[in-house]
Amino acid sequence: MNERDVPRRRPRQGPDGSHDPYTDPYYESGYEDQTGQLGRHPQRYGDSRYAGQWGNGAMPADRGGSGPHFYDPGTRSRGRGAGLPDIDDDEDYEDDEPSNWRRRTAMVAIGGGAAALIGGGAYAVTQFFGKGTQPAASNGELPVDTAAPAYVDQNQSLMNGQAGLGIRKNTPTTGSSFGTPADAAKNAVVVGNTVLPKKDPVRHLASRLTFGPNSRVINDINKLGIDGWIAKQLKPETIPLTRGEQKADAELVTWNMTYDQLKAQREDLDKKGVKADDQNVRYAIAKQLFSDRQLFEMMVDFFNDYLHVAAFHDGNELVRAAFERDVIRKYALGNYVDMFLAANKHPALLRYLDQQSSTKDRINENLARENLELYTVGAFNGYNETDVRQAAMLQTGRSIRDNQYVYRPEQHYVGPVKIMGFSHANNSAEGGEAVQEAYFRYIALHPNTARYMAQNLATRFVSDVPPKTLVDAMAKTYIDKKSNIPAVLMTMLSRTEFWASVGQKVRRPGEYLTATYRALDINPDAPAGFTSNNTNVSPFVQGLGDIMRKLEEFGHAPMELPTPNGYPDVYVAWTSAGTMVNQWNDAYNAVVGNRRQFTWQKPEAIVAGPPNTAGAYLDALSKKLINVTLDNTRKAAILKIAGPNVTASTPVDATFNGAIAAVVRALFTTPHHYLR
Repeated sequence: MNERDVPRRRPRQGPDGSHDPYTDPYYESGYEDQTGQLGRHPQRYGDSRYAGQWGNGAMPADRGGSGPHFYDPGTRSRGRGAGLPDIDDDEDYEDDEPSNWRRRTAMVAIGGGAAALIGGGAYAVTQFFGKGTQPAASNGELPVDTAAPAYVDQNQSLMNGQAGLGIRKNTPTTGSSFGTPADAAKNAVVVGNTVLPKKDPVRHLASRLTFGPNSRVINDINKLGIDGWIAKQLKPETIPLTRGEQKADAELVTWNMTYDQLKAQREDLDKKGVKADDQNVRYAIAKQLFSDRQLFEMMVDFFNDYLHVAAFHDGNELVRAAFERDVIRKYALGNYVDMFLAANKHPALLRYLDQQSSTKDRINENLARENLELYTVGAFNGYNETDVRQAAMLQTGRSIRDNQYVYRPEQHYVGPVKIMGFSHANNSAEGGEAVQEAYFRYIALHPNTARYMAQNLATRFVSDVPPKTLVDAMAKTYIDKKSNIPAVLMTMLSRTEFWASVGQKVRRPGEYLTATYRALDINPDAPAGFTSNNTNVSPFVQGLGDIMRKLEEFGHAPMELPTPNGYPDVYVAWTSAGTMVNQWNDAYNAVVGNRRQFTWQKPEAIVAGPPNTAGAYLDALSKKLINVTLDNTRKAAILKIAGPNVTASTPVDATFNGAIAAVVRALFTTPHHYLR
């Protein structure tokens, strides 16, 4: 049986060949199709009718959908409705324990915040973040920051509703810089409502800068100190590869192949069902799960959203992995200007946004628009349609030959150009490439780019509505340090806003899965006696494929969003009952070892020498798996899952009297595990 062949989607063309903005998320003003017709501009990020149809919202109500803003990947991928699905509807779910109905009911009630996700929107935010402590204006609304930029990107547009107000009330509005992250942590005061411990900087750091803390991460931070651990993470080349990473390098056989090698071996690889773009997604998953270079992998994931090129795109099958390797990973902890320049010379990006079809006689605006709107200054932030057109004219000549970047001077528009504050005579075809690179450097180092980058980084690592003081400080460092990403990160980590934001980020679906698996110390090796009916790929690669398909069900597989805006970062984009229940089921599969291509410790072995009373045992499990001690109310609710008469003093054995898997899974349903 061959591995699954992921269907490709050719962008910028509706199913009937049209360019309807509601069926074609790539529809842009100035786009010239093969008939020479110019499209209209639906203002993808400013028009609520079109708010993130693919990435952060539903189809507009007037087009037969449910309205904007609430992204429901679970419902879309599995056809679920708005009601709460039965908790054992997952086809892989195996629960032969007694009293399933009682346990399901208890799990839904355990977190309050978790259960409230079913309601979505502002109510769900209230359950996770509380009602807030910041006073509202006299009219009952939160004061608006008049100094904020006028543009709106997908994350900011999602936070403009009542749900966003709820989070703003709980987010620090100001802060201070200190000489080191440790000093900033020591001086930060958490004022927002949260179920997490307010003064546990080790847990906070491990949750924000990794795909999920495990015992090894916590021990490393305690051993090295906050400053020492961060310094080490910022030099990933000094951190040895783990067993899982070594297996990924060896068994995902296409990862390090050049284009010429892939081209030469394509027929043989196809016969085995091995595809380079597919293995690229699996490689990212392996790194997130197994690498000790966690901050680096977090930044790789960030830039795969920020400078997004879809994983599966017609024609890019043999070059998308090279984009990941030679652009994203090469510069993830370098200077963004270098990443941006490299991206604009890479065939994967050029083909994805149709740059190879843009010539001096037929201008295509796709890449020029996204270079401004998504990859540098941000949507509607200092440029207009004339600037987009001028940029598209300047970028002509950049093309692809045999899946390699090539500059074609005969196709370059010659003549003066002016884009925002950049102007050039552009008076020769041969010199056009140098002018293009000067323009790319200009917009990559533009003050608006600095703020947009800072806003996105702070949204990923600090809060869905990051404080302006923090964004300003990070943007200043971006300019001062010529787009050096580690310097910007150090500014963020050395300010109190980062450390005061405890409980202000919720894991996205993919982050929930990786955090769960890492907490359970997933082992990349197959257990003894494992057999497979697929001899073309290893058990390890097969297991990564299973995880990839699960992430696709969640709507959050690495790099797989077809549109160029990347996955949204904010919590209100992911409010989905179907996805949540699917996550609980998958967590149970991991707890009992049902992902059989990997080795899992038995749930009764998670805590060595477990206590012999139910309350103490639960405390040990929660400290090990979710790095907190639960409050008495939640403890009591979880103990009821173990049995209606189980109390903290009830004697238990290592299997929790047979309920260990249910108890561990219940810990993964708590808000404490959902919150980063």
